[in-house]
Formats: sequence, C-alpha cells, structure tokens
Amino acid sequence: MKNVYIVDAVRTPIGRHNGALASIRPDDLAAHTIRELLARSPRLDPGRVADVYFGNTNGAGEENRNVARMAVLLAGLPTSVPGVTVNRLCGSGMEAVVQAARAIAVGDASVALAGGVESMTRAPYVLPKSDRPFPAGHAELYSTTLGWRLVNPRMEPRWTIPLGESAELIADKHGIGRERQDEFALSSHRKAAQAQSQGLFDAELVPVTVPRRRGVPHVFDTDESVRPDASSDAMAGLRPAFRAASEAAWGSPRPKAGGGTVTAGNASPLSDGAAALLLADEDGLKAIGREPLARVRATAVSAIDPDYFGLAPVEAVDRALAKAGRTFADLDVLELNEAFAAQVLGCLAEWPEFDQAILNPLGGAIALGHPLGASGARLAGTVAHQLARRGSGTGIATLCIGVGQGLALVLER
Repeated sequence: MKNVYIVDAVRTPIGRHNGALASIRPDDLAAHTIRELLARSPRLDPGRVADVYFGNTNGAGEENRNVARMAVLLAGLPTSVPGVTVNRLCGSGMEAVVQAARAIAVGDASVALAGGVESMTRAPYVLPKSDRPFPAGHAELYSTTLGWRLVNPRMEPRWTIPLGESAELIADKHGIGRERQDEFALSSHRKAAQAQSQGLFDAELVPVTVPRRRGVPHVFDTDESVRPDASSDAMAGLRPAFRAASEAAWGSPRPKAGGGTVTAGNASPLSDGAAALLLADEDGLKAIGREPLARVRATAVSAIDPDYFGLAPVEAVDRALAKAGRTFADLDVLELNEAFAAQVLGCLAEWPEFDQAILNPLGGAIALGHPLGASGARLAGTVAHQLARRGSGTGIATLCIGVGQGLALVLER
C-alpha cells in the first residue's frame, strides 16, 4: 500500500442559512474551492488529477445529481478529469477524502481531489409522484434542507425521530443538563472567535466574491455564525427546540427529568459552504512540488442504533486508533463535529481517558456552522493545517452521521 498525503486543504467561509452565501449555487461553491485549491499548486498539471470525489447530502436540486462532475467542469479542469459524488449524509465530505485516499493507497490514482459541499439555504422542496395517474386531492411538499423525508412506513418509528430528539436521548442517557450544553456551546464560540482574531483559519480560507444587484460585489471572507459576544445569559434565554421544557425548567435550577435541553444555541446552525483537499502519493508530491500538510494514517467507520446516532464516533475513533497503532495519549488534536453539544458531551462521557484540552481547539460547528456535505472535508483539512503548524504530531477528525453511523480519519505529520 502506498503512503497517502494531504498536500493542501481549502474551504470557503461558512455562511449561515439565508446568509452571505444564499445567492451562490452549490455547484459554484464546489467549483470555487477546486479552482482555488489548484491555483495554490501551480506546478501541478490539472490533467494529472485522476478523479475528483465530492460529498453532498442533498443532490435533489442545483447539485444536478453529480455535483463533483459539475464542479470539475465549472472549475475549468480538462474534460478528461472525472468526478464522483458520494453520500454518507453528514460524513459525506470525509467519506470523499477516505475514498480518494483509498484509491491512491491501492495504486488506482497518484493525485486526486476530495471535498464536500452543501447549500442548505438553496435546498429545494420535493413533490413525490403519485402511484396513480391523475390523482385527486392535495399533494404534500417535503423540504430537503435537513432530516428525514419520504420515510418508508416499514422503518422502525424510533429510528426516524428528529435529530434533535436523538440529542435529547443522549442527554438523558448521560445526565447532561442544559447548563453543561450551554457552557460547551459558549466555549465553542469563544475558541472560534479567538482563532479568527489570531488568523488561524487564514491558511484554509478562500474568500468568495458574492455579486450584488447593485454596487460592488461583496467579498465574503469570515465564517458568519461565530458570535464573539455570545454570553451565558443569552444562551439561557433560548427555549428548547425539540422537547417542551417542563414548568420547572424555567426559573428553577432543577428541571424535571425529560424536559427539553437542546436549543438553537447549543446546536449547530443550518449553513452553506464547501471544502476541498489535494491528495497525492510520493510521485504525485514530486509533480506538485510541495511539502504535504499531513499523511493519512488510518480510517474507520462504525454504526449503531439510529436513535443514538450522535454516539457513533466513539466506536469509529476507537477503531481508527487501533488501526493506526495509537491511543488517546498519542493525540495532539481531536476534531469532533459539533452537531449538538449533547452529542459531543455524550461521546466524551464514553471516553474517560481522553484529554478534553485537545478537543476542537479552534471551536467547532456550533460556532462555525455545519454545511452537511462539506463538514467532514472541513474537519480533515482543519486537522491537517493544525498538524502543519505544529510541525509534527497526530490528529483525528471524526463526526456523527444521521441514521446511526460514525466516521474517523487519523492524520500524522
């Protein structure tokens, strides 16, 4: 098996739902990251790219089914460069990195691109077709922005609950109260704001020029959802989003068991964005002429009951570490996607030996945002850049995936 290197990684700033990137199509976002990524490696002939793997969870709208191939063409790469879109829901961007790395490791490619994209703002509504011609009565539209749709009636009902209710179940299981979730969310915003002020995202960000109907186009260059002014009082004032709070939950430090704890403040926001990575083997590195950020050491996937999907990274990380011959003590950074504070805290409860000081040092998705198909690629790129700044070390990128899966990627430098 060949060594696989992450040579470079870029991402757009992440826009909030109906925010700065609302007018930009997902295929254009993906093309932008590919174009900018290759511009940073001018010695690489784009025709040497064996394949382009891109994650996307929707595919029902402007992604036009295979957004990877659309982005290749829109980015101006030779028509001989193929592209494939992969879908492992929230893990799609990381799955794209895993598949690209695997192709290089087995010799099917020397240079490949991987990434992910999602515009949750521009996700369309879908109207299912009737199984009868000319049906009478009304038809129902389904939003494709997030969560279950067109569910098979044979599916176990407890598996198809809203994602936020799954987070509530994890909070119940591990006794994670509202205050702890809010504290974690507040920490995410503070760390992300500090990282912004110190320029720690600069190496990975590629600004997006957003046209305006009138006047000069806007250059969007900063993650939009980070709140430097976030406060515990503001967090505490938000109402639960998925379960009603008991009467005691308001104005009492001891809410009744089962009262809602997951709010808009301690969950990741709906978001838009894209990310892309350049991967290569030793021969590819020579053609690119650059020192890599990191090397892919191991990957792992896991699955659990869908109603506890947020805990799936526990097994994925354990498996990935075992494959890499590493333990938590060997890690310098662990980036765990913050779908919900309760989900992250639930994973930490099952990793008693883990040093939480190295968790998401630059903040996470609660502050930065979670554009579903892009987040896994963003996490991989963020870990690679952090290892490059350190000069050496080991890191993991991991995330939970709706319907009960986890994915983990071990990188070293």
